[in-house]
Order: sequence, then C-alpha cells, then structure tokens
Amino acid sequence: MSQAKKLPKTDVDPPPQPPDSATVQELRVTAHMMSLPSGLFCFVNEGVNARRDGMPGIRVSPPPAGAQNVEITGFRPDGWLNADGDAALVRVPKGPAQVLVTIYQLPNMPDSAPKLQVRQLLGAAEMPPGGPSVSDPPASSDIVAHIQSHGDVGAGFGAWLGERGSHLWIEGFALNAPEGVDPKDLSYQALLGRGWFSPWAEAGEYCGSRGMALPLLGLKVRLSGAAAEQYELHCSASFVGGGTAGPVGNDETCEDAALAPLEAFQVTLTRKPRRGKTKR
Repeated sequence: MSQAKKLPKTDVDPPPQPPDSATVQELRVTAHMMSLPSGLFCFVNEGVNARRDGMPGIRVSPPPAGAQNVEITGFRPDGWLNADGDAALVRVPKGPAQVLVTIYQLPNMPDSAPKLQVRQLLGAAEMPPGGPSVSDPPASSDIVAHIQSHGDVGAGFGAWLGERGSHLWIEGFALNAPEGVDPKDLSYQALLGRGWFSPWAEAGEYCGSRGMALPLLGLKVRLSGAAAEQYELHCSASFVGGGTAGPVGNDETCEDAALAPLEAFQVTLTRKPRRGKTKR
C-alpha cells in the first residue's frame, strides 16, 4: 500500500473574503446630463433635509468630457446639495453647454429623492463679456467687496461701498469685526435668489464669489450676543437699474423688489448709549 505524498508548503494568498455587509452599502445613483443656454443659473434643493448619513445627496458637476465652457460655484465647501436650501450657481458664458446632475439615494428609501429646482437668474444679454480682475483686498478696511471688473475695494462702517449708478454689480463681500467684538457675534448672508441665501458667514469670512461674474442680489447682516447689546445696525443698498432699499435693521434683508443685482451698500454700526445707574 502506497503512502500519500506530502505536498511542499507554498506561499499562497488566501482567497479573497467577501466584504462585510456592515461596512459596505450600495446606493441607488441616477445621473442626468442637462443642456443649458448662455446665462446664469441657480440649482437649489427644495426637498427634505438629509439624514445624518447625508442621504439623499445631489452633486452638480462638469460632464466627464470636461468643463465645456461651464463654471460652477457651490455655497457649501464640500460641494453637496443635500439639505433644503443648498444651492449652486452655474455660469454658461457661451452656450449651449452641458452639466452633470447626480443624485445619490439609499435603495430602501425610493421616495426620499430631493426636489431640485433650476432657475435662470440672468440671460445671455445680461452676462458681462469677461470675468473681473482680482486684486488683494484692503486689509485695514471694515468692509471689503469684490466689484465686477474692478476687483476688491474697501470702506469703513458708515461709508458706501460700490459706486451708485455705475451698473457694476457686487460679487461678494466680507465684514471685519470692530475692536472688542467677537467675530462670532457679527454674521452675514448674501441673497442669491428670491427667498434663498448663502450660508451664514462670520466676521472675516468672504461671502460670495470672485472671478465668476456672479452678482449678489442683496444682503442680510446680523448682530448677536454682546455685539447686539453694544451696537445698533442698519443696512442700505442701491441696485443695478436704479432701485434702492433700506435702511433696514438687524437681521433684515436688504433687497430690491425686482431682485436686481446689488450695486452698492452701506453698513452702519452705531454704539448704543451706556446705561447709567438710576439715581434715587
């Protein structure tokens, strides 16, 4: 009776194991290619807020073949549109051009698809011929704004920033907190369309865009905490086409009824009188 031969040991990798279902989750992904004419468009999520895991989510991006004359600016740093009110601006200098809209959903939640609305803010005739120049913002200014074709300019609280009647719109701005004011107590938003805003920015943070010729349609400035106890706040503005607004108070929107682009604005901070001790 012959004995079975022992095979020599060899270094063989073990067969691959299937991934743990607890760490890998399949998603339902749908993509749409959208063709846009020349102009400025807003993609805004008007659906339900996302869950803690971020689902459902939307991304607006250039097509796989490349940008194709499309410029996209999201108002969240991560680029996602997965909460009610999240938005992205799409500029098409010379259309038609295509953008890719991708929607991510959990497979067991088919009815949770976000409602994406596309609004045209400006037509081809209203788009400027080229992007504005960019300059270094004045570091010592209370307010800095980026103005179409002029770059960054600065002014103090109480002064007008931008040129009224110039028909040059403002693309973004930043406010610096006065001495003794916590930057968290001074915040602001840019109006991007009727009833929707950019995320809140704290003092020192830039709100808007540079170099993309995307106009702001208004602004809102808010004081809170100790700053609200120290200062009275008012905003006024003028708009392309001759409209004006304000002065409005703390946490109130400064906008034109026709939603014309913002041309110039003024933010005034006035110290409140100190409360003295009551004499008996």
